[in-house]
Amino acid sequence: MIGIDWGTTSLRAWRLQRDGAVIEARTSPRGIMTIPDGGFEPVLRETVGDWLAGGETQILLCGMIGSRQGWVEAPYLPCPAGIEDIASHLTRVAFPDADIMIVPGLVTSDSNGVPDIMRGEETQILGVTADAAAPMMVCLPGTHSKWAFVAGGRIEQFRTFMTGEAFAALSTHTILARTIRPAEIDPASFAAGLARAREPGGLLHHAFGVRTRSLRLGTGEAESYAYLSGLLIGHELNAALDDQSGTVAVVGAPALTSLYVTAIQTLGGTAVAIDETAEATGLAHLGARAPWT
Repeated sequence: MIGIDWGTTSLRAWRLQRDGAVIEARTSPRGIMTIPDGGFEPVLRETVGDWLAGGETQILLCGMIGSRQGWVEAPYLPCPAGIEDIASHLTRVAFPDADIMIVPGLVTSDSNGVPDIMRGEETQILGVTADAAAPMMVCLPGTHSKWAFVAGGRIEQFRTFMTGEAFAALSTHTILARTIRPAEIDPASFAAGLARAREPGGLLHHAFGVRTRSLRLGTGEAESYAYLSGLLIGHELNAALDDQSGTVAVVGAPALTSLYVTAIQTLGGTAVAIDETAEATGLAHLGARAPWT
């Protein structure tokens, strides 16, 4: 089958064997926000037309392609939700040359009744936990980091943290930008930011300290960049980690997962990094259970 994560700014496509092995992978900058009304089918053909010509007849889509701004809206499925639940709520898309379905997003609420949502990340989680017997925590760091608790193969609940987006905004569109220069993360400065996040004062006060450390202590621009990263990730972990977290599976690109694994271990937790191709595995697991025609 063909599995596709079609997001806001890009799409990733995999040609998959039945066991989830990736035959071929490709990426495109044609995210849903770049496509005019009625343009999804042509872009799909442009991206995977040769795979269709090669005999593929099943396509499973996930991500923002199932949002109101996407091809066809796939309603959110409430948590807790397992792989069988998700596979039984796929939304069909009319397409003449293949059987196409979209994975539903998931919705949950926190202890105060405030809703939270995800689209696409559920397939990454399933790629890690579909065969797991023991409860586990999965972290998907990024622009909007997700922390999901999975038990009995079901995504019980999750929380979203705007860590990546906050980092981008603070480092480029605030007064902090004058004292920050993007660079390879300096381990000592990153650790200092993590440590600061454990101290009293709160995030907003701590964030201004990035500037005052530069002005009064002479902290360099590259060091400030790493310090801010550690500070924000540290505050995320303060809220997300607890005594029940156990070993955290951190799923994503190596550069980012390594930071989170380091941060979790620094705070006394245990973590393991898992490659982002877990998403292809999750799509394959769903595809094996999908009600193809």
